[in-house]
Amino acid sequence: MPHDTTLVATIVMGLVLAFVGGLLASKLKLPPLVGYLLAGVAVGPFTPGFVADEGLAGQLAEIGIILLMFGVGLHFSIRDLLAVRNIAIPGALGQIVVATALGAGVAHLWGWPFGAGLVFGLALSVASTVVLLRALEDRGGLDSPNGRIAVGWLIVEDLAMVLALVLLPALAGVLGGGAPGRPEPAGGDLAVALALTLGKVGLFLVLVTVIGTRAIPWLLAWVARTGSRELFTLSVLATALGIAFGSAELFGVSFALGAFFAGVVLSESDFSHQAAADSLPLKDAFAVLFFVSVGMLFDPAVLLREPLAVLAVVLVVVVGKSLAAFAIVMAFGYPASTALSVSASLAQIGEFSFILAGLGTALGLLPPEGRDLILAGALLSITLNPLLFAGFDRLSGWLGTRPGMLGGLERRGNDGLSTLPVADGPCDHAIIVGYGRVGSVVGKGLKSQCLPIVVIDQNRRRIEALRERGVPAVYGDATTPGILEAAGVGRARVIVVATPEGDQTRRILELARRMNPGIDTAVRTHSESELAHLERQGVGVAIMGERELAYGLMDHALRSLGTPDEQAQRVIQALRVGGAGGVYERRHSEPARGAPELRQHRDVTPPSV
Repeated sequence: MPHDTTLVATIVMGLVLAFVGGLLASKLKLPPLVGYLLAGVAVGPFTPGFVADEGLAGQLAEIGIILLMFGVGLHFSIRDLLAVRNIAIPGALGQIVVATALGAGVAHLWGWPFGAGLVFGLALSVASTVVLLRALEDRGGLDSPNGRIAVGWLIVEDLAMVLALVLLPALAGVLGGGAPGRPEPAGGDLAVALALTLGKVGLFLVLVTVIGTRAIPWLLAWVARTGSRELFTLSVLATALGIAFGSAELFGVSFALGAFFAGVVLSESDFSHQAAADSLPLKDAFAVLFFVSVGMLFDPAVLLREPLAVLAVVLVVVVGKSLAAFAIVMAFGYPASTALSVSASLAQIGEFSFILAGLGTALGLLPPEGRDLILAGALLSITLNPLLFAGFDRLSGWLGTRPGMLGGLERRGNDGLSTLPVADGPCDHAIIVGYGRVGSVVGKGLKSQCLPIVVIDQNRRRIEALRERGVPAVYGDATTPGILEAAGVGRARVIVVATPEGDQTRRILELARRMNPGIDTAVRTHSESELAHLERQGVGVAIMGERELAYGLMDHALRSLGTPDEQAQRVIQALRVGGAGGVYERRHSEPARGAPELRQHRDVTPPSV
C-alpha cells in the first residue's frame, strides 16, 4: 500500500549527503560545516537531481535551531565572560557596530532600504560558535589566554544577537518590513510595541530564573534517581524543546531565545555535564539538518550573477571584521599576537547569521538576494578561515623577530618595556620566560628566597604589573636575541622556559647558549618526543607536566591503599627509570653542552609559596 515517505527521504538524503560532504571537507582540512552546507545545496531546488521538501526541511531546521541554541546556553559561562569582560564586552560591541555599519553601507550602495541594510550588517557581524570552538580545539588554544578572549568575545556577540532576535519583530514595521501595504507604526505605537515585547521577554526571564532554576534541577535529580538513562535523556530533550515551544506560544519569543535560556538555566544544575553529553548526539544530528536546510535556500547562481557583491561580502567579513577586531584589541593594550589570534577567530560567519537572515526574510526586511549573499559569504569565509589562521600565525612569528616594528605597531614602542629600567641589570640571576600559571609559581618561589630574577613575557599588561611591583621584567619574544640580551642572559646563571611550545623552546635554548655557553637550563614540555630531544641536547632539567601530575595522583592513591611511603616512592622511581618518566635532569657536574651521561630523576622539593 503506497504511503508518503517525504519526511523519511528528506532526513535520509540530508544526513547521507551531509556525511559525505563533511567527510570530504575534513579530508581537505576544511570545517565539516562547509560540507553540510554544500549537501543542502545539492538537495535544494536550485540544483538538478533529488529535491528535498523545503517545508519539512524548514521544520527540521527549527528543531536544529532549538537544540543548537540549547547547547550554546548549556555551555554559557558567566565566569568565563567575567574573566575577560574588560576586553570582550567593549570589543565585541565595538566590532558589531563597525561590521554592521560596513554591511549597511555596502547595502546602501546597492540601493537597499535601511532596514535591509541593518539586518544584512548584523548578519555579517557575528561569528560562528561552531567554527570558532572547533578551530580553537584543533589548535589546542581553547584554554589559552587568546582562546578565552575569543570565546568571551563570542559570548557577547551571541547575547547581542539574542537581543536582536527579540527586537527585530517589534521593529519590523518601522524598519520597512511587515505585510505589504501595512502602515508604519506611529511613535506611540512603536513605543507600545517595544514595551509589550520587552515586557513579555522580561516576564519569561523572571519565570525561567525564579521557577526554572529550582524546578528543572529538582526534576532532573528526581529522574536521575530512577536510574534510567533513557528517561534522563528524554527529560533533557523535553526540557529544551518544551521551554522553547512554550516560550514561543505563551510569550511570543522565538524558539531560539527560549532554547538558549533553557540551556542557561540547566547549566547551573549539577547535571549540566551529563545533560550536555546525553543531548549531544541528537543535537549534532539536527544541527546538521539545520545547516543542510540553510544550504537548500542558497542559489549558487549568485556567484556568477553577482560576483562583485559576493566579493564585497567576503571582504567585509574577512577583512573588515578582522581589522576592526585587531584595532580594538590593540587599543586596549594587548599584544599583537593576541590581536591577530582574535582577528582570525572572528573572520567568519555562521549559524546566527543564518537565523538572522531567515528572520529578516520572514519579516519582509531582507530580500532573498541578501540571504543568498550571506550564505555565500558564510561558505567562503568558513573555507578561508583555516588559511587565515595559518597566515596570521606566520605574521605573528615574523613580527616577533622584529621588536622595533612590533613596538611601533603596539603604539608603545618607546616606553622602555623592551629593556630593563636600570642600565646594569642583575648578575647570577634566573631568567623566567613566560610568567603564566607555571612561570609565576617559579618566580614566587625564587623571590621567597630573595634570589634575583628577570621575567620575559609577551603580555604587555603583565610586564607593566610586574614592574609596578618592582620585579625586573622585559616585554618581548624570547626567541629574539635582543630581548634575551636585554634580560641579561650573558650574566644569568639559569634560564627557565615555562612555556610549552617546542619550536620556541629550542630557539630560546639555542640563543641563550650561544650568548652564554655556561648557562643552566630548565624547560617545560608537553610532548614525550620533545622531552627526548631535550635529553639529547643536554638541558639541565626538562619536565613534562602531565607525567608529573600522574605521578602525584599515583603517589596519593598508593598511600591511600596502604602502601608504605618508601615503597610508593620506589614504585614511582621504577616507572621513571623504566622510561615513563616525566622529568629529565642532567648531572650538575657535567657541561651544559655535548653528550652528557643522563639519569632520569632526583627528588626535587618545590619551594613553598
